[in-house]
Parts: sequence; C-alpha cells; structure tokens
Amino acid sequence: MTDMNLAEKLIEFTSNWVQATKEPFTSHPTANFLRNDLKEEIATIVKNFDKTYGINASAGAGNWANIPWISILNPEITTSTQDGIYPVYLFRADGSGFYLSLNQGTTIPTKELGKAKAERRAESIKQYLLTQLPKLNVWGQKKIDLYADTALGKSYETYNIVAKYYDISTDLNSTQLKNDFLELLNIYKQIQPIYKEIKKIDFDSQLKSHTPLNASAVMKKSLPDDITPLSKPFLLLAGISGTGKTRFVREQAKATGSLNDTYCLTSVRPDWHEPSDILGYISRLGGDGDAEYITTDVLQFIAKAWRTIIDAKLELTVDDDCRLTVTGNKDALNKVRPYWLCLDEMNLAPVEQYFADYLSVLETRGWQWDDEQFIYCCDPLLKSATIDQLKDKNKNELRNALGFANGKYDREWELFCKHGLSLPFNLIVAGTVNMDETTHGFSRKVIDRALSFDFGDFFPNDFDHFFSPEVTHNALSYPTYSQATIENLSAINIDSDGRKSINFLKSINKVLDNTPFKLAFRALNELLLAVISAQPTDKRQLQAVWDDFLMCKVLPRIEGDYDKLVIINKATSSNEQSLLTELAVILQQALSDIWSTTNGTNELRPDLYRKNKEGNALNIACRSKAKLAWMQQRLERSGFTSFWP
Repeated sequence: MTDMNLAEKLIEFTSNWVQATKEPFTSHPTANFLRNDLKEEIATIVKNFDKTYGINASAGAGNWANIPWISILNPEITTSTQDGIYPVYLFRADGSGFYLSLNQGTTIPTKELGKAKAERRAESIKQYLLTQLPKLNVWGQKKIDLYADTALGKSYETYNIVAKYYDISTDLNSTQLKNDFLELLNIYKQIQPIYKEIKKIDFDSQLKSHTPLNASAVMKKSLPDDITPLSKPFLLLAGISGTGKTRFVREQAKATGSLNDTYCLTSVRPDWHEPSDILGYISRLGGDGDAEYITTDVLQFIAKAWRTIIDAKLELTVDDDCRLTVTGNKDALNKVRPYWLCLDEMNLAPVEQYFADYLSVLETRGWQWDDEQFIYCCDPLLKSATIDQLKDKNKNELRNALGFANGKYDREWELFCKHGLSLPFNLIVAGTVNMDETTHGFSRKVIDRALSFDFGDFFPNDFDHFFSPEVTHNALSYPTYSQATIENLSAINIDSDGRKSINFLKSINKVLDNTPFKLAFRALNELLLAVISAQPTDKRQLQAVWDDFLMCKVLPRIEGDYDKLVIINKATSSNEQSLLTELAVILQQALSDIWSTTNGTNELRPDLYRKNKEGNALNIACRSKAKLAWMQQRLERSGFTSFWP
C-alpha cells in the first residue's frame, strides 16, 4: 500500500470505514492504515511546507469514533485539536466521502463557556476570519454534513469555517487534492497573526451583548483627537536601510486602527513591470476557458477599505459623469479610519510601470464641501469593462474574493460592476525606498504625485534615546481636500487669501525658470493644500509649511551634473552659479524667520510631524537650508548631485 498516491490512500480508507466499524477496534488494519500510511502521506506534504507543524490522526480512543480525522496543527496557534484553529480531514460516517476543513477545536471552549456560548464564539471567529481573509470565501463551502450521530461529531459541523468535499465515487485527482491542501495550508499560515489578535478580544462583552465578532471588535480605541491630515494620500519614505521606514507605517496603522485590519504590507518584486502585478488580471486558463479575475492582496485590501466606508453609512451614488461618488457628513467621515498600504522596497521595480494605473487615477480624486456635507469621487481603478468580461459565476467569485459576499453589499456591488472600483478616500499608500545601485530612480511624474520624505531628516534615529524615546510621531490620516479654494483658506488668518504662499512659489519659480524643474499649477495647489491641512497661525508656522513643501515636493525634483544645474545670475551679471546657490539666496529672504544661523529659539521652526513626550511640538532647524547645503557640497565634490542620500 505504500506505493499508493494521496487520492488512492484517501479512497482506500474511506471505502473501508463502515465495514471496519462493525469489527473489533483493537489493532484493526483500517485504523492502523489511518494512523500510519495515510497520516505519513499527509505528513510528507506538511513537513515540506513547514517542519514545525504537527499531524495527528484518530479513528477512535478505545472504540471506533463516529467521525475519524487527520488534523494539522500550527504550534503558534494550537497544539491540541481541542482548541484553536486547524485544517483537518473529516471522514463522513457513512463512508461516502470526506471533507478537507478549516475547523475549530470544540472541547475546551465548550468546557469554559458552555455549549451555546462556545458555538456563538465559534461563529463570531468564523465571520471575522471570512472578513479578514476574503480568499476563504471562495476557497470552500461554509456548511458541511458529516452524517454524524454523536455530539462530538455534530460539533465538527458547527465549528467548520470553510471546507471542500470529495465524493469517493468520483474520479479523484491526487494532484488536485494536493493543490487544494497546499492552498489551505497557505491560508492557515496567514491566520497566525490574526489569531493572536483574536486571543486578545474580550469575548465576555461580545457574548453578553449577543453581538457577533466583526472587524470593529479589534478596534476599540477611538481615533486620536490630534490626528494630522496629509495633503496627499501617497507617500515615499526614502532613506538608508534600517532607519525604521516600514515600522513607521506599521505604527501609523496601529495608532489609527489595527495591524490586522487597517494595515497591509506588500513586498515589491524586481520582476514587476505592469499594473496587473499589483492589481490582478483576467485569466482564461481555467478548465472551462471562461474569463476569471485573479485578485491580489492589494486589490483585496482596497476592497476592505471600501467596506469600511460603506459600513460607516456613507452613501454611494453616481455623478453626471457616471463616476461613483461618496456622500455624507463630517461626523460620519471622522469615524472612517485610514487604511495603510505599505509597498516595501517600492523601487526594486520601475514604479512608473507597475504603478501606472494608480498614479493616473490618483489625480482624478475630487472633494467638494458644502458646510458639513461632502462629496468624494474618483475614476475607477478596476474598470467596469474588465468586470463585464466575466460570466456571472466568475463575477460572483470576484465578489467573494473582494469580501462583498454579504447581502448587505448587494447595492454597492452592483454599482461597482456598472461603474468600476475606484480609489477609496481612506486609502494611504506608503512606499519605502532605498536609493542604491540595486534600485530604480523616480521620474518627476512619480515625485509630483507623492509626498517624498527623506526619512532621516523628518524622523531621525536618536541613538541616545533608543531605550526611552523622547519624541512621538503625530498620527496621520488621509486628506479630505483635493482642490484649494479661497473658502478653505479664509479661516487661516496668516494667509487667508493664499497670496503669501503664491508669492513664495513665484519666487522659487524665478530660479527654476527655463529648467526641467519648473513648478506648475499642481505644485501650487498642493502647497495651498499643505497650508490648509497644517492650519498655521503665525509666520514661523507658515514658513515651516513652506519648508516642508520644499523638502517633499521641490528639492526631490532637482538632480543632475554641473552643466544641468548651472544658471546665469542676471540680476548681478556675475559669473555662472549653480541653481542650488540661487535657491539658497531666495529662500534666505522667504524663510527669514526660520533661516538664521544662530541658535536662538526665535530662529527655529516647529516640527509639524513630531512632538516631545509632553505632547508639545518640537522646535527644529530649517530643513531645506541644510539639505540645499548638502546638495551643493555633493555637486562641488563629485560634479553631480540629487536630493536622495
């Protein structure tokens, strides 16, 4: 029997089960076959996947079981089938077939809570996992029938999360069985961090209130009162390796939500060259030749952000241009949490290629405010024409994969099918960037659409306070404006008509004129949006906003050798000077309140992104002054310079 494959061994055991239960249990060859031959076949697959996983098999303890099983246990989740979550092969009592099930231990929860509460707890965990891992919705069925006639056997049916059924009267394929098993093992591995969060949940309050567990159960803390809105929802965090760029994004997600719900880490691969690598694609490689949509973690995370918007009772409608819009009031908007998508090592692949769709759609975002009411719209990222290529069955699979299977999303799913899935306003994309010989540089198209942070300048590593940090980072959130208006600016007394900021940018453009670095309307709009987001109240705060704008939007555009950066100082008719030197002259006047070389507190500027441990803003030196000096020194030393370290 050792030469039999997986399908043959599963059929061998299942077909002999009923007859075996009519014979003495002790040392029965069918029971031994389960414990040895079949268990070893499955153990070979499991150990190749993860050597730490355990495998248990049972045909009964002293007597025949009603439902025999073989379980796979991740020790980080559970070491016993009496508790936790685990994949398990469950064999029907009548020997007609078997299930590969993702199931939950029943014995310990029942002892601790009683049967009714334990079952409600299991259902809550099931629904939460289906929300967190949309792949589960399409992997298998939610209900199983083992034909069990004992309480323990029936509990396997109740505690099932998802399962696939295999009828032994059909032609079972060993390769397909193995692929299904490996798919479930991969899903099981993703449950590990989620299960740790589930273990922290206070089930008593959930059970007493008869409220099923859902995504909001792990997000008990409210949004910080002093949350800082960003002016753009796309960040580039650049710097040397090990400075904490990825950790920064994780901490932002924790500050405003939870790692398991509002955070997604995606590692960029060097072979990504088109949008399908990150957003998914249409495939016709299925057995029936029908088109099916292969989703990605990123697309599923975007859909999850949309579900949060829908669950907040914000309404989806369609505007005159047939674009999806979100309408609601400010109070409802304030309850919608930011969703942080971290693209780790973002420039290992050319961003302009694999991220082209996002970069284009990002610029179509539109916010309109009428007192406390708002309207948000955006062009689709996943277009309706793409969804229309799918037949109803495959369209339903896409719906399940994106987490919209619940009937409460019927109306919204119909709108997505007709008008496409656009960018949710609560999505923030943060790309971590290392600039070295193994990575790709950024074109001005990318830089113009992002907020570029030199991470070491904005969030420096302070070795002296490694064990007891003296500084905290502000909690950041998504922007709620896309176009600066006089109405938005009118509440900012220091620049109520935006004229000071406009004149500041005009002075910069005098230096950048006739160079590829000249700024246009988009830059002006984003400068004014930065002012609106920061709400400065005096000259130093306003100049701090300008200083950070230079660091995030202007200086990252500038790079080249001496010939590219040389300009003629027409005002003095002097010899050629570098563009960087001329910028420094202009900025010394424009940023006069924060540019001084002395150490007096009046010459320092407030940090808009960090606080001290007492909760007060830090005072720091002008960032752009130091960066310009560094870039100029680099140009003089090597004949070439850029913003990036």
